[in-house]
Amino acid sequence: MATWGYMGLQDSASPLMEQLIFFHDHAMVVLILITTLVGYMMSSLFFNKFVNRFLLENQTIEVIWTVLPALILIFIALPSLRLLYLLDEVNNPSVTLKSIGHQWYWSYEYSDFSQLEFDSFMVPTDELGSAGFRLLDVDNRAVLPFNTQIRVLVSAADVIHSWTVPSLGVKVDAIPGRLNQISFLISRPGLFYGQCSEICGANHSFMPIVVESVSVKSFLSWVTSSDEA
Repeated sequence: MATWGYMGLQDSASPLMEQLIFFHDHAMVVLILITTLVGYMMSSLFFNKFVNRFLLENQTIEVIWTVLPALILIFIALPSLRLLYLLDEVNNPSVTLKSIGHQWYWSYEYSDFSQLEFDSFMVPTDELGSAGFRLLDVDNRAVLPFNTQIRVLVSAADVIHSWTVPSLGVKVDAIPGRLNQISFLISRPGLFYGQCSEICGANHSFMPIVVESVSVKSFLSWVTSSDEA
């Protein structure tokens, strides 16, 4: 999860987020190269009294500064398109989780198991334990197995919400009357925090998301204990 003063992206917990981070670094390298080159050329123009008469009217340089930006754009666009298709890819899911946004909490349904559903509310500050995170912890976490293909179906019951977990590279709009889906694979165990990312009313800041990633064995034990309860 993000900490105070942290300027980078969160550590990835899924292959999709790894690819997003790789593309971010790739684009930043290109931007730094462009900024450095243009900055050097501008500073040399400001502080240099010499004039190259061949640069004042020259078809060759015009071809270069037209073709070069086009090649740079292609160099950025191709990995971007590849990543867009990767993010929309839906493989055969082993577990399906349905997430429904309400004002101002989330409700979860595990479609593969009978009558396994619950609401997830933020834990109030006065009830928070010493190990809890203010405005981020919930009373019921969404438990999912790692190294397993997950599908999340997202909708809303009232207004538009957004189910977002940055470390998983997941952000899906929850729209009333519409069912959106996202597919991902969690690569390691842990707790992954997110928040609603669409302004949805007075308590928009108080409907966090917590995904608990566990082994398949622990997940099945949790399902069994939930069914018994």
